[in-house]
Amino acid sequence: MTVVGQRMAAAQGFDVRLAGSEDEIAAAQRLRYDVFVEELGGDGPLVDHENRLERDRFDPYFDHLIATDTNRGEVVGVYRLLRDDQAARAGQFYSEDEYDLSQLRNSGRRLMELGRSCLHPDYRGGPAMFLLWQGLADYVRQHGIEVLFGVASFHGTDPQALAAPLSLLHHRHLAPEELRVRSRAFQSMDLIPEADLDRRAAMLEVPALIKGYLRLGGFVGEGAYVDHDFNTTDICLVMDSARLNARQAGLYTRAGGA
Repeated sequence: MTVVGQRMAAAQGFDVRLAGSEDEIAAAQRLRYDVFVEELGGDGPLVDHENRLERDRFDPYFDHLIATDTNRGEVVGVYRLLRDDQAARAGQFYSEDEYDLSQLRNSGRRLMELGRSCLHPDYRGGPAMFLLWQGLADYVRQHGIEVLFGVASFHGTDPQALAAPLSLLHHRHLAPEELRVRSRAFQSMDLIPEADLDRRAAMLEVPALIKGYLRLGGFVGEGAYVDHDFNTTDICLVMDSARLNARQAGLYTRAGGA
């Protein structure tokens, strides 16, 4: 993070930086286990239940942005960051199993994938996520990233139960054509006509993380992906980094006063 960002985080009792050791990555994976496995019911072939670590084959290629509560000495927030050069070494982006990224890959722009974002329950609604976004924005500037993307999830695998929020995202936040990735196992998000939507009620069903991306100027790809292993219904969020840079300051200012 920048010096200003580090001071902001420290003033609120946090240290936000890239994980620098295997122990710190393991701490991030333990938090991911608590959230994605225990809380949300997910699983996967490399999940280590004995040691309570949520991990996969992509972890060695990602940078891991962590937020640590300096008073407790505990990792309480996590982001995985995968630049296009790192994805080339991994053989693909993580989300390419779910979404056709041809529109992005053919754009000639510098890409970065976001993933596994989560917070300890005690820190939701506080400044930790905004401080992670501050760290993310610094990383984006440092590496010249132009387009950010990644899957975000609704809990559960029944699209009809999620018809209202999915339809709202489709009608009001669909990505422009040049950024519009498409689900490979296509599940339509156009489930309720826009005229029949209660937009306020539908937005209340949208997870806070997705709302945060929308406030930062994010869009959604076309179609959802039902992930039965993780017990989620996924959407793909796409954002031009210029929007992140333009909007972040006001969000962080508001977060600091929370």
